[in-house]
Amino acid sequence: MRIALFEPDIPQNAGAIFRLAACLGVPVDVIEPCGFVLDDRRLRRVAMDYGAQTDIVRHPSWADYVTARNDGRSILLTTAGDTAHTAFAFRPTDTLMLGRESAGVPDDIHRAADARLIVPMSKGARSLNVVTAAAIVLGEALRQTEGFAG
Repeated sequence: MRIALFEPDIPQNAGAIFRLAACLGVPVDVIEPCGFVLDDRRLRRVAMDYGAQTDIVRHPSWADYVTARNDGRSILLTTAGDTAHTAFAFRPTDTLMLGRESAGVPDDIHRAADARLIVPMSKGARSLNVVTAAAIVLGEALRQTEGFAG
């Protein structure tokens, strides 16, 4: 299981994802460009003390990410999804992709995903914070695949 951040906008959200990933033993792919400067010093600050515990792989572009990507499925978390995360059968090799907080992912990347998942919400609710959505879906994915660190 992996998490991929597509051109993240908000450093605090990236830091929270790094912490989530460190605590649950999940690698993170960061697909650049980011909406903030992500050099080594800032990466350490954003990741706080979890940076050393998090397996973070930076990709300069979407094309570089696609070239380096593992063989697993790309599972996009999106408000425009067509399947509830609770109705999806996860595999240990899946990558949960999160789009930009401000704009999601472009249409071509949306279409390229192997699955597009939503987190069911109350009527009238627009969206969850990207970190909250990631935690909910990652928890279910790790539960299904017996991937929780022990």
